[in-house]
Parts: sequence; structure tokens; C-alpha cells
Amino acid sequence: MPPAFTRIRLQPANTARIPFWGQLFIGTLWILYTIFLIWSDSGLNDYHFLHYLFLIFSFVYVGYVLVHNAPIFGTQSYLEFTPGYIVHKSGLFRAKQVFPVEEIGLLEFVPQQLRVSLKNGEMYALSLREVKGSRRKRILREQVRSFASKNNIPLHDNLPPV
Repeated sequence: MPPAFTRIRLQPANTARIPFWGQLFIGTLWILYTIFLIWSDSGLNDYHFLHYLFLIFSFVYVGYVLVHNAPIFGTQSYLEFTPGYIVHKSGLFRAKQVFPVEEIGLLEFVPQQLRVSLKNGEMYALSLREVKGSRRKRILREQVRSFASKNNIPLHDNLPPV
């Protein structure tokens, strides 16, 4: 199987209180307001440098929102199946979770989750809400099934067919 088909792109989990477009609107509003302050003040204030500092921080905020929510630098959230591992990356600023085949005791599909039970008793729940589209969900289920059958890992599939 080609490497492009072993990685399933995940959408960022919408855990922010303000949606993506709202965050962009707030950042753009800050930038426009600060530019207006710089243009209208014309050096009458001693703290004029604070406008430039706030403008820089506004651009940093907009950049953070774009990098965190849009695939600017490639896929940042994914679930990948390699011959010896399952790799879960949930975002640009989060660490990878690597599950070696030798340590996986059970894979289980439950509604909106893929549970990975390790042989030492630990259980990890990977959210399937981040998988958008019926085609991607079908590919994910096929990937998990083939991974489990190749590595002789028990798989419990409690989900209806997609």
C-alpha cells in the first residue's frame, strides 16, 4: 500500500470557545484598529511604540490561528498506520502518540472513538469526530481492519457499516 494511503488526515478538534472565523475576525479587527491608532496618533503620545508592539502581537495571533487550524505547513493532525506502529498526531503544537504493535492488546471501534488498549492495561481513546466525510471514515475502518489482521490484534467493531 502506498504511503499516501496509510495516513488519514484529521480535522482539528473544535475545542476552542471561539470558532476559527471568529478568531480570524478578532485578529483582523485588532490589526485594523492598531493601524488606525498609528495613523491617527502621529507621534503625539509618548507611548507610541506600544501601538507597534500590539500590532506585532496581533500578527502573531493571526499567524497562530492560521497555523493551528489550516493545513498551511502540511497535515498537522493525522492518524497513520505503519507496519509496526499506529501514530496519532492531534495538532501542530502537540506531541505524537506512538503505539507499537507489540504493546497493543485490543483495538475497538465504539461510537465516535477508536480505543487502543495496551497489554499493560492502559487505554487510549482516539476521537473519530475529527475524521470528516464518509469516504475517510470508510478508509479508516479498512486501515484498522487490515492493520489488526496483519498483526493478529483482536478487533471489536461495534459500529454500523458506513
